[in-house]
Amino acid sequence: MCLIVFAWRPGHAQPLIVAANRDEFYARPTLPLAQWPDMPHVYAGRDQEAGGTWLGISAEGRFAALTNIRDPYQPPARRSRGELVARFLSGSLPIDEYLADVNGRSIEYAGFNLLVGTRDELWHYNANHTEPTQLEAGVYGLSNAGLDTPWPKLLKAKAALSEVLADPQPETLLGILSDPQTAPFAELPDTGVGLATESLLSSVFIASPAYGTRASTALIVNADGTRRMVERSFGPLGGRLGEVELRI
Repeated sequence: MCLIVFAWRPGHAQPLIVAANRDEFYARPTLPLAQWPDMPHVYAGRDQEAGGTWLGISAEGRFAALTNIRDPYQPPARRSRGELVARFLSGSLPIDEYLADVNGRSIEYAGFNLLVGTRDELWHYNANHTEPTQLEAGVYGLSNAGLDTPWPKLLKAKAALSEVLADPQPETLLGILSDPQTAPFAELPDTGVGLATESLLSSVFIASPAYGTRASTALIVNADGTRRMVERSFGPLGGRLGEVELRI
């Protein structure tokens, strides 16, 4: 998952609104959003290579999502980051205890940002720091650096989300995620991957022959605990593969 913008609004009729793109190599086998047969209380897409996920919800009202931290110089990881999301969704530990455990083992993973939440609280953890943060009400964004790092696509997507919060609808949220416009060269971050790759990765929606946006997800959480989740899947060059909608 490489871009998440979200509004956290405790006490609101719709306390959590999420729009997120998962960017990955098209060759990595993936299952679309569904109820997991081996964990029936988990609803998420699934990475078939390592068994984890990038974003999901549980029947008990838990939410989790993840982005990687872009760093071409970090050492190889021993474990897949997707298990961090799956373990929270399938478990029952309070958030503070779960994140304390993650913090103690974060060296086992390549760099990541992790969002975890329940109906009452939402937390962010960055593997490059040692302290999780409980989030106050606000509109936030995550890409492949820290929370709210002002990369062009993150600023654009956050602004677009803020404009639709009066009446967020899945189609509108998915529209925010479909923007293919790359940033001007002068505005690109320097994360060590070279100018051409920085440009490719600078759009909200990424499309190329080998790597790009594999899934776009809109999640609307209501105060009564009901949730609506829509995922669109894509293949090489952004070709649309399918759509799944869940109401839980």
